[in-house]
Parts: sequence; structure tokens; C-alpha cells
Amino acid sequence: GEWRARGRAAARFGAGGLVEGTRREQGTNTTPTGLFGLPFAFGNEAAPKGTRLAYRPVTPDSWWCEDNASRAYNRWSEPRAADCRAEESERLADYPVQYAHAFVTDFNYRHPVRGRGAGIFLHVNGKGATAGCVSVPAVTMRTLLRWARPGAKLVVGTEDGGTAVTRY
Repeated sequence: GEWRARGRAAARFGAGGLVEGTRREQGTNTTPTGLFGLPFAFGNEAAPKGTRLAYRPVTPDSWWCEDNASRAYNRWSEPRAADCRAEESERLADYPVQYAHAFVTDFNYRHPVRGRGAGIFLHVNGKGATAGCVSVPAVTMRTLLRWARPGAKLVVGTEDGGTAVTRY
């Protein structure tokens, strides 16, 4: 019956800023705000010792389907689903730094709304803003992987609790 913060982390968001999750549109480079579950973790590197969530290793055939027309929309696909266009999706092995370790968030995951957005992850920082994901330093990601347990939630928003669009 009570929420308690277990930690805070400085994070990078989408180049288009933050937007309330139900108003997010795919392709806008915005990060949805809200409270999100973490269905599973994945990575190009092995799971850190102590990782408790289900962890999928990335292979050369691991894809995240972001093709609105595909039956595999907003899903891990290995190999890439026949109806999922490569140019509308991410081959996870192509991002060895960002996806060294990552969490899938349940934004638009359980019952996907086409056009709302796909592949919103919590992952390791790259060179700058994301295309809509949340990213943190590698050391923070390893700490989060050891901390997260089934049922853990990720809160995405500003320090003052606002959900207004902000610029990175």
C-alpha cells in the first residue's frame, strides 16, 4: 500500500524530450513518462552476477520488431519475423555499447497500440540523447540489474514529478 523510492539515477531521455505515455507517438524521439514494469532484461554481454530478472543473451539474430504492420510489433524476434521489415526494426547486436545490458519496459508492451511506440528500453548510455529510451551509465545499469527483482517498477519523469515535455 505504500511506494518507497529505492534509488534515483541521472538519466538521458529522447532527443524530443518527455511526453505523457498515452500521448506518445512513434517516431517522435520522445520518452514516455509513467510507471513501467520490467518484463525481462537482455544484453550483448553476460548478465552481471546477482541478476534476478529473466535475462536473454543477444545473438546475431536477435531483433526488436518496430514495424507497425507486423504481428511481432513491439516484441523480441529471433530470428526476425518474416512480416517484420528490417528497416523498421532494431537488430540488437548492432548496438554493443547501448545494449551491453538493458531492460525491456512494459511501455506499450502488454497490449501494444500500433503507432504509440516500440522498443522503449532502459539501457546503457550512448553518445547522447536516445530515440525514446531511457539510458544510464554502464555502472548504474549493472547496479540496477543486481537490484531489480520480478515485479520491480521504473518511474520515468522529472525530479519535481512533472510530465511536461522538456528538452534534453
